[in-house]
Order: sequence, then C-alpha cells, then structure tokens
Amino acid sequence: MAKVKILTRDAILQAEDLPRELVEVPEWGGCVYVRTLTGTERDAFEASVVEQRGKSTKMNLRNIRAKLVALTVVDEESNRIFSDADVGQLGKKSAVVLDRLFEVAQRLSGLKDEDVEELAKNSDGGLSEDSIFG
Repeated sequence: MAKVKILTRDAILQAEDLPRELVEVPEWGGCVYVRTLTGTERDAFEASVVEQRGKSTKMNLRNIRAKLVALTVVDEESNRIFSDADVGQLGKKSAVVLDRLFEVAQRLSGLKDEDVEELAKNSDGGLSEDSIFG
C-alpha cells in the first residue's frame, strides 16, 4: 500500500487553493481576474439569494450575476475590486459581460445550476417572477 500524505492544520491553512482566471472584457477595454469563491463568500452568496419572511422562504435572484461578479472579480493580488455596495451599479452594466464573468465564477467556484435549483426546492415559495425581475 502506498504511503498516504496526511495534511497538517498549517499545511491546509497555507495551501493556495483559490485559483483565478484572466478573462478578456473588450467591452470594458481590458481584462479582469475572476477568482473562485472562498467558503465564507459562497455561504454569503447563497444566503443573499434566499429571502426569509416569517415562516415563508423564497428565492431572490435580483442581481444574482452582479452579486457573484462583485465577490469574484479581483486585482493582481487577488483582492476584491468591488464591494457589496457596488452590486447595484454593477448590475447596470452589460448583461453579456456580466453573464460571461458569472459563468467563469460559477465554474471556478463549483456552483452548478442544480445548486440554485436546490436552494429553490428547499425554500417554501420556490422561484418567483417578482424576485427575478423585481
């Protein structure tokens, strides 16, 4: 049997496990880095699309692309370049560009369409037109 390397706490905490990808955005005149979500960011992202009102839960997909792009577009040192407060303005940018960046962030972060569907299934109200376009 081959010897298995057992990781230590320090090895895990020091591991560089947030890959990023350079994405061309000719509409904006250059390129941006898109980085995978951290565990904390993914939890915050998922929580931001679930709305709890009393005992009722429903999906809020408003600005979902801008939310994910804001969390994952980073500078050369992998620091976010957009804050949560920028989501509204970012959502007014080209849907084509946001979709391109969203798809890269989704792929890098292991977010699948089924994940959003699972969130919807686990919510009482499911998806609503108001929350998508409202």
